[in-house]
Amino acid sequence: MVNPPLTYRGRLAPSPTGYLHLGHARTFWTAQQRAQAAQGELILRNDDLDAARCRPEFVAAMIEDMRWFGLEWSEGADVGGPHAPYAQSQRLTHYAAAFEQLRVAGHVYACTCSRKDVQAAIAAPHEHADEPLYPGNCRPENLPDAERTSRATWPRAGVNWRLRVPDGETIEFTDGQCGGQRATFGRDIGDFLVWRKDELPSYQLACALDDAAMDITEVVRGEDLVMSTFRQLLLLRLLGQRAPAYYHCPLVTDEHGVRLAKRHDALSLRALRAAGRSPAHLREQA
Repeated sequence: MVNPPLTYRGRLAPSPTGYLHLGHARTFWTAQQRAQAAQGELILRNDDLDAARCRPEFVAAMIEDMRWFGLEWSEGADVGGPHAPYAQSQRLTHYAAAFEQLRVAGHVYACTCSRKDVQAAIAAPHEHADEPLYPGNCRPENLPDAERTSRATWPRAGVNWRLRVPDGETIEFTDGQCGGQRATFGRDIGDFLVWRKDELPSYQLACALDDAAMDITEVVRGEDLVMSTFRQLLLLRLLGQRAPAYYHCPLVTDEHGVRLAKRHDALSLRALRAAGRSPAHLREQA
Protein backbone atom coordinates (compact mmCIF):
# COMPACT_ATOMS: atom_id res chain seq x y z
CA MET A 1 0.00 0.00 0.00
CA VAL A 2 1.42 3.38 -1.01
CA ASN A 3 1.49 5.91 1.81
CA PRO A 4 -0.37 9.12 0.95
CA PRO A 5 1.73 12.25 0.47
CA LEU A 6 1.45 14.78 3.27
CA THR A 7 0.60 17.75 1.06
CA TYR A 8 -1.14 18.68 -2.14
CA ARG A 9 1.13 18.03 -5.12
CA GLY A 10 0.30 19.44 -8.52
CA ARG A 11 2.32 19.40 -11.71
CA LEU A 12 3.08 21.32 -14.87
CA ALA A 13 3.83 18.94 -17.75
CA PRO A 14 4.56 20.79 -21.00
CA SER A 15 5.95 19.07 -24.07
CA PRO A 16 8.84 20.97 -25.73
CA THR A 17 7.66 20.50 -29.32
CA GLY A 18 7.25 24.23 -29.94
CA TYR A 19 6.75 27.49 -28.08
CA LEU A 20 4.16 27.60 -25.30
CA HIS A 21 1.02 29.59 -26.05
CA LEU A 22 -1.50 31.47 -23.96
CA GLY A 23 -3.67 28.37 -23.52
CA HIS A 24 -0.82 26.49 -21.86
CA ALA A 25 -0.07 29.45 -19.61
CA ARG A 26 -3.64 29.85 -18.42
CA THR A 27 -3.95 26.16 -17.58
CA PHE A 28 -0.60 26.25 -15.77
CA TRP A 29 -1.68 29.36 -13.88
CA THR A 30 -4.81 27.53 -12.71
CA ALA A 31 -2.59 24.66 -11.55
CA GLN A 32 -0.41 27.08 -9.60
CA GLN A 33 -3.38 28.81 -8.02
CA ARG A 34 -4.85 25.51 -6.89
CA ALA A 35 -1.52 24.40 -5.42
CA GLN A 36 -1.12 27.68 -3.57
CA ALA A 37 -4.70 27.60 -2.26
CA ALA A 38 -4.00 24.13 -0.83
CA GLN A 39 -0.62 25.30 0.55
CA GLY A 40 0.89 22.54 -1.54
CA GLU A 41 3.71 21.96 -3.97
CA LEU A 42 4.02 22.28 -7.72
CA ILE A 43 6.51 20.36 -9.85
CA LEU A 44 7.68 20.80 -13.44
CA ARG A 45 7.90 17.70 -15.60
CA ASN A 46 9.39 17.77 -19.09
CA ASP A 47 7.23 15.53 -21.31
CA ASP A 48 9.85 15.15 -24.02
CA LEU A 49 9.14 11.69 -25.45
CA ASP A 50 8.48 12.95 -29.00
CA ALA A 51 12.11 12.78 -30.11
CA ALA A 52 11.33 13.91 -33.65
CA ARG A 53 9.80 17.21 -32.49
CA CYS A 54 11.33 17.96 -29.07
CA ARG A 55 14.38 20.21 -29.24
CA PRO A 56 16.76 21.60 -26.61
CA GLU A 57 15.95 25.18 -27.62
CA PHE A 58 12.27 24.53 -26.92
CA VAL A 59 13.12 23.19 -23.46
CA ALA A 60 15.09 26.34 -22.64
CA ALA A 61 12.34 28.57 -24.05
CA MET A 62 9.68 26.63 -22.13
CA ILE A 63 11.35 27.30 -18.78
CA GLU A 64 12.14 30.93 -19.62
CA ASP A 65 8.59 31.66 -20.79
CA MET A 66 6.98 30.00 -17.79
CA ARG A 67 9.18 31.95 -15.39
CA TRP A 68 8.34 35.17 -17.24
CA PHE A 69 4.62 34.44 -16.90
CA GLY A 70 5.05 34.12 -13.14
CA LEU A 71 5.02 30.36 -12.69
CA GLU A 72 7.06 28.81 -9.89
CA TRP A 73 7.83 25.23 -8.95
CA SER A 74 9.76 23.53 -6.19
CA GLU A 75 10.88 20.45 -8.14
CA GLY A 76 11.73 19.96 -11.77
CA ALA A 77 14.26 19.28 -14.50
CA ASP A 78 15.97 22.63 -13.88
CA VAL A 79 16.02 22.57 -10.07
CA GLY A 80 16.12 18.84 -9.22
CA GLY A 81 14.24 17.16 -6.42
CA PRO A 82 13.53 13.79 -4.78
CA HIS A 83 11.56 12.39 -7.73
CA ALA A 84 14.21 12.96 -10.39
CA PRO A 85 14.64 12.54 -13.26
CA TYR A 86 11.90 14.94 -14.32
CA ALA A 87 12.39 14.49 -18.09
CA GLN A 88 10.39 11.60 -19.53
CA SER A 89 13.18 10.74 -21.97
CA GLN A 90 15.25 9.76 -18.92
CA ARG A 91 12.55 7.53 -17.40
CA LEU A 92 12.34 4.81 -20.07
CA THR A 93 13.34 1.94 -17.78
CA HIS A 94 10.47 2.92 -15.47
CA TYR A 95 7.98 2.67 -18.34
CA ALA A 96 9.43 -0.57 -19.67
CA ALA A 97 9.06 -2.22 -16.25
CA ALA A 98 5.40 -1.19 -16.07
CA PHE A 99 4.80 -2.49 -19.59
CA GLU A 100 6.26 -5.86 -18.64
CA GLN A 101 3.99 -5.95 -15.59
CA LEU A 102 0.99 -5.45 -17.88
CA ARG A 103 2.26 -8.04 -20.31
CA VAL A 104 2.85 -10.72 -17.68
CA ALA A 105 -0.68 -10.13 -16.38
CA GLY A 106 -2.10 -10.61 -19.89
CA HIS A 107 -3.47 -7.09 -20.27
CA VAL A 108 -1.68 -6.22 -23.54
CA TYR A 109 -1.29 -7.77 -26.96
CA ALA A 110 0.79 -7.13 -30.06
CA CYS A 111 -0.97 -5.18 -32.82
CA THR A 112 0.19 -5.04 -36.45
CA CYS A 113 -2.71 -2.89 -37.68
CA SER A 114 -1.97 0.44 -39.33
CA ARG A 115 -4.13 3.52 -38.90
CA LYS A 116 -5.52 2.82 -42.36
CA ASP A 117 -6.47 -0.70 -41.27
CA VAL A 118 -8.31 0.65 -38.24
CA GLN A 119 -10.19 3.27 -40.25
CA ALA A 120 -11.20 0.72 -42.88
CA ALA A 121 -12.64 -1.63 -40.26
CA ILE A 122 -14.85 1.00 -38.62
CA ALA A 123 -18.43 0.86 -39.84
CA ALA A 124 -19.52 4.15 -38.28
CA PRO A 125 -17.98 6.81 -36.01
CA HIS A 126 -18.81 6.72 -32.31
CA GLU A 127 -20.38 9.92 -31.07
CA HIS A 128 -18.47 10.23 -27.80
CA ALA A 129 -15.15 8.66 -28.81
CA ASP A 130 -12.11 10.94 -29.11
CA GLU A 131 -10.36 8.53 -31.46
CA PRO A 132 -11.48 5.62 -33.67
CA LEU A 133 -12.43 2.59 -31.62
CA TYR A 134 -10.05 -0.24 -32.34
CA PRO A 135 -12.08 -3.08 -33.95
CA GLY A 136 -10.15 -5.88 -32.25
CA ASN A 137 -8.48 -7.41 -35.30
CA CYS A 138 -5.37 -8.40 -33.32
CA ARG A 139 -7.05 -9.46 -30.12
CA PRO A 140 -5.73 -12.96 -29.36
CA GLU A 141 -9.16 -14.59 -29.63
CA ASN A 142 -9.53 -13.22 -33.16
CA LEU A 143 -6.28 -14.79 -34.41
CA PRO A 144 -5.60 -18.31 -35.66
CA ASP A 145 -4.18 -20.58 -32.96
CA ALA A 146 -0.68 -20.72 -34.45
CA GLU A 147 -0.42 -16.97 -34.79
CA ARG A 148 -1.76 -16.37 -31.31
CA THR A 149 0.89 -18.69 -29.89
CA SER A 150 3.63 -17.05 -31.94
CA ARG A 151 2.71 -13.51 -30.92
CA ALA A 152 2.79 -14.42 -27.25
CA THR A 153 6.60 -14.71 -27.50
CA TRP A 154 7.26 -11.65 -29.65
CA PRO A 155 9.82 -9.17 -28.27
CA ARG A 156 8.54 -5.81 -27.10
CA ALA A 157 10.41 -3.82 -29.77
CA GLY A 158 9.32 -3.45 -33.36
CA VAL A 159 5.56 -3.78 -32.87
CA ASN A 160 2.76 -1.75 -31.32
CA TRP A 161 1.11 -3.07 -28.16
CA ARG A 162 -2.47 -2.35 -27.11
CA LEU A 163 -4.15 -2.57 -23.74
CA ARG A 164 -7.26 -4.71 -23.81
CA VAL A 165 -10.07 -2.74 -22.20
CA PRO A 166 -12.82 -4.43 -20.15
CA ASP A 167 -15.68 -4.25 -22.65
CA GLY A 168 -18.94 -3.05 -21.12
CA GLU A 169 -17.40 -1.70 -17.93
CA THR A 170 -18.38 1.86 -17.06
CA ILE A 171 -15.78 3.99 -15.32
CA GLU A 172 -16.56 7.23 -13.49
CA PHE A 173 -14.74 10.07 -11.79
CA THR A 174 -15.69 13.47 -10.43
CA ASP A 175 -13.78 16.28 -12.09
CA GLY A 176 -12.92 19.36 -10.05
CA GLN A 177 -14.11 21.68 -12.81
CA CYS A 178 -16.50 19.65 -15.00
CA GLY A 179 -18.28 17.54 -12.38
CA GLY A 180 -19.25 13.90 -12.83
CA GLN A 181 -17.71 12.10 -15.82
CA ARG A 182 -18.38 8.60 -17.11
CA ALA A 183 -17.45 6.45 -20.08
CA THR A 184 -17.98 2.84 -21.10
CA PHE A 185 -15.12 0.72 -22.39
CA GLY A 186 -15.82 -0.88 -25.73
CA ARG A 187 -18.33 1.84 -26.60
CA ASP A 188 -16.63 5.16 -25.83
CA ILE A 189 -13.07 3.86 -25.50
CA GLY A 190 -11.52 0.93 -27.33
CA ASP A 191 -8.24 -0.95 -26.92
CA PHE A 192 -5.52 1.71 -26.92
CA LEU A 193 -1.78 1.83 -27.47
CA VAL A 194 0.51 1.54 -24.47
CA TRP A 195 3.79 0.77 -26.24
CA ARG A 196 4.96 1.85 -29.68
CA LYS A 197 7.05 -0.06 -32.17
CA ASP A 198 9.80 2.59 -31.91
CA GLU A 199 10.39 1.40 -28.31
CA LEU A 200 8.63 4.27 -26.58
CA PRO A 201 5.64 4.24 -24.22
CA SER A 202 2.41 5.86 -25.25
CA TYR A 203 1.38 9.18 -23.74
CA GLN A 204 -1.24 7.35 -21.67
CA LEU A 205 1.24 4.98 -20.01
CA ALA A 206 4.03 7.52 -19.44
CA CYS A 207 1.71 10.19 -18.05
CA ALA A 208 -0.17 7.86 -15.72
CA LEU A 209 3.02 6.31 -14.37
CA ASP A 210 4.77 9.60 -13.75
CA ASP A 211 1.79 11.11 -11.97
CA ALA A 212 1.79 8.10 -9.64
CA ALA A 213 5.58 7.92 -9.19
CA MET A 214 5.81 11.65 -8.38
CA ASP A 215 2.97 11.47 -5.84
CA ILE A 216 0.77 13.91 -7.76
CA THR A 217 -2.49 14.43 -5.88
CA GLU A 218 -4.29 16.49 -8.54
CA VAL A 219 -3.76 16.76 -12.29
CA VAL A 220 -4.80 20.10 -13.79
CA ARG A 221 -4.96 20.09 -17.60
CA GLY A 222 -7.17 20.98 -20.58
CA GLU A 223 -10.64 19.56 -21.01
CA ASP A 224 -9.59 18.00 -24.33
CA LEU A 225 -7.90 15.30 -22.22
CA VAL A 226 -10.97 14.10 -20.33
CA MET A 227 -11.14 10.89 -22.37
CA SER A 228 -7.45 10.27 -21.72
CA THR A 229 -8.22 10.37 -18.01
CA PHE A 230 -10.43 7.29 -18.29
CA ARG A 231 -7.58 5.39 -19.96
CA GLN A 232 -5.09 6.50 -17.35
CA LEU A 233 -7.42 5.56 -14.50
CA LEU A 234 -7.65 2.06 -15.95
CA LEU A 235 -3.88 1.80 -16.30
CA LEU A 236 -3.30 2.96 -12.74
CA ARG A 237 -5.77 0.40 -11.45
CA LEU A 238 -4.17 -2.45 -13.39
CA LEU A 239 -0.72 -1.41 -12.16
CA GLY A 240 -1.85 -1.15 -8.55
CA GLN A 241 -1.21 2.59 -8.32
CA ARG A 242 -3.27 5.26 -6.62
CA ALA A 243 -5.03 7.69 -8.94
CA PRO A 244 -4.86 11.48 -8.44
CA ALA A 245 -7.83 13.81 -8.57
CA TYR A 246 -8.43 15.65 -11.85
CA TYR A 247 -9.35 19.21 -12.82
CA HIS A 248 -9.90 19.85 -16.54
CA CYS A 249 -9.77 23.50 -17.59
CA PRO A 250 -11.80 25.07 -20.40
CA LEU A 251 -9.75 25.48 -23.56
CA VAL A 252 -8.56 28.84 -24.84
CA THR A 253 -9.66 29.52 -28.42
CA ASP A 254 -8.71 32.01 -31.11
CA GLU A 255 -11.02 34.61 -32.67
CA HIS A 256 -12.57 31.86 -34.83
CA GLY A 257 -13.35 29.58 -31.90
CA VAL A 258 -10.53 27.16 -32.73
CA ARG A 259 -8.58 25.90 -29.74
CA LEU A 260 -5.03 27.16 -29.56
CA ALA A 261 -2.17 25.01 -30.78
CA LYS A 262 1.55 25.65 -31.06
CA ARG A 263 1.05 26.76 -34.65
CA HIS A 264 -0.71 29.89 -33.27
CA ASP A 265 2.55 31.84 -33.20
CA ALA A 266 0.86 35.20 -32.56
CA LEU A 267 -0.43 33.90 -29.22
CA SER A 268 2.79 32.22 -28.12
CA LEU A 269 4.22 33.61 -24.89
CA ARG A 270 7.32 34.60 -26.85
CA ALA A 271 5.32 36.68 -29.30
CA LEU A 272 3.15 38.23 -26.59
CA ARG A 273 6.23 39.26 -24.63
CA ALA A 274 7.85 40.71 -27.75
CA ALA A 275 4.66 42.68 -28.39
CA GLY A 276 4.96 44.30 -24.97
CA ARG A 277 2.16 42.42 -23.23
CA SER A 278 2.64 42.15 -19.49
CA PRO A 279 2.36 38.87 -17.59
CA ALA A 280 0.09 40.55 -15.03
CA HIS A 281 -2.41 41.56 -17.73
CA LEU A 282 -2.36 38.09 -19.30
CA ARG A 283 -2.83 36.47 -15.91
CA GLU A 284 -5.91 38.58 -15.23
CA GLN A 285 -7.55 36.88 -18.19
CA ALA A 286 -6.69 33.38 -16.92
